[in-house]
Amino acid sequence: MADVRNLIIIGSGPAGLTSAIYAGRASLQPLLIEGEAQGPGDQPGGQLMNTTEIENFPGVLDTQGPELMEKMRAQAAKFGAEILTKRATKVDFSARPYRVWVDETEYRAETVIVSTGAKPVMLGLDAEWRLLGHGVSTCATCDGFFFRGKDIAVVGGGDSAMEEATFLTKFADSVTIIHRRDSLRASQVMQDRAHADPKIKFHWNAEVIGLEGEAKLAGATLRDTVTGAESTLAVEGLFVAIGHTPNSELFKDQLELDEGGYIVTQGVATSKPGIYAAGDVQDRLYRQAVTSAGTGCMAALDAQHYLENLHTKTPAKSAS
Repeated sequence: MADVRNLIIIGSGPAGLTSAIYAGRASLQPLLIEGEAQGPGDQPGGQLMNTTEIENFPGVLDTQGPELMEKMRAQAAKFGAEILTKRATKVDFSARPYRVWVDETEYRAETVIVSTGAKPVMLGLDAEWRLLGHGVSTCATCDGFFFRGKDIAVVGGGDSAMEEATFLTKFADSVTIIHRRDSLRASQVMQDRAHADPKIKFHWNAEVIGLEGEAKLAGATLRDTVTGAESTLAVEGLFVAIGHTPNSELFKDQLELDEGGYIVTQGVATSKPGIYAAGDVQDRLYRQAVTSAGTGCMAALDAQHYLENLHTKTPAKSAS
């Protein structure tokens, strides 16, 4: 039977690694199951592994995304986290100690932090991953600054796409919204805001079928969804805003999920005592490295307090 650990953290990225740093400093000796690379955009370290320059993480200057993740990983290991570069394949949260499997190996713990993140929904083009961080982005808040004075495009028709486009007008000369249909799915207030912005243009009934450029993005090849005609839109930035998918499939029968598959939390507490969720797997709104790190800190502190209450001994009798 596997030994019972204090804490298992499933998933890395800013949330999981921050949890591991705090838990390690609290002498909890956490096991971090960080995942393993299974294709473009799916590797330990989360979405920052596909990010170039980091400018909005406090205290971090002139740093690439992978470099920041490597430093956080080293910091977690320094404070005693055991790091397993494998993917969790099954969990059983029906009773404590909670059980987590990596293939045939079972691990047990009194507390668990889930920080498996989320994946942006992509267009399905091979060039996306080659140009990600070199003109292609999935986060306006993260990367908008790099497109000051440039012509860029946003793909999507929902609230997220309108919000991204409106935000990007602070930097870009022009923002073209590319949408497959001739009307938007976004709420009316978000539509009105986008239509009223003089920097925003619309390219209706269009889908992106190719990306131009080798070292950096030079344009997008579009196909008219009505006529089939193809054209090229000259842009230096393309923001894909067609949604995110939380990596919560492993937990769908174990924890409460919302209609989008995000883990439901109160703070960072899930529907099971002693199990916490941090980062993008429970955050459909902010999706920033710094907010993920913040919830990772919260989850580790809550796990520490849970363990302290769990193992509190009966106070000794006072001397008479």
